[in-house]
Amino acid sequence: MKIEKVYGDLPTIETKRLILRKVTLEDIEDMYLYASNDEVSRYVSWDTHETISDTKAFVESILKKYENKQVSPWGIEYKENGKFIGTIDFVWWEPSHKIAELGYVISKDYWGKGLITEVAKEIIKFGFDEMDLVRIQARCDVENMGSARVMEKAGMSFEGTIRKGMFVKGEHRDLKRYSILKEEF
Repeated sequence: MKIEKVYGDLPTIETKRLILRKVTLEDIEDMYLYASNDEVSRYVSWDTHETISDTKAFVESILKKYENKQVSPWGIEYKENGKFIGTIDFVWWEPSHKIAELGYVISKDYWGKGLITEVAKEIIKFGFDEMDLVRIQARCDVENMGSARVMEKAGMSFEGTIRKGMFVKGEHRDLKRYSILKEEF
């Protein structure tokens, strides 16, 4: 399976409450609302967006990835109100090994509703069915209990702690790693 085949035209995917689609320039304001929130960006590798220009630059980098058929995120749209509320993607994919890593972020206004679990399950299904993956993994900061619960509810198994696994925001952080295999899904 080639990256260009999947990401040449990122498909739109629907769940009960959400639409997974390409990010567009029209999403900048909604993205800025969550990306500028310190609580949302606390455990992610990117810095809190200080200005809407930060968000615009990020969206433009995503659009360039779409254009170049590179691994890129789905935007998450909440069907009930049409709001752009986050992103989910395979942050990396190694086609020759049939392994990918899942990553996601969602607006604080939508925490605790099971929405990320809903889309994570759908993207895991997509990975196994459409990308021929045999393993999907994900990591989170050891203090990010919400993200750990998402992985567990999505059917992933805790594999262990990666000590000082990522240098983020000026310090080395321990990470929890989870995974799911195709035969477990």
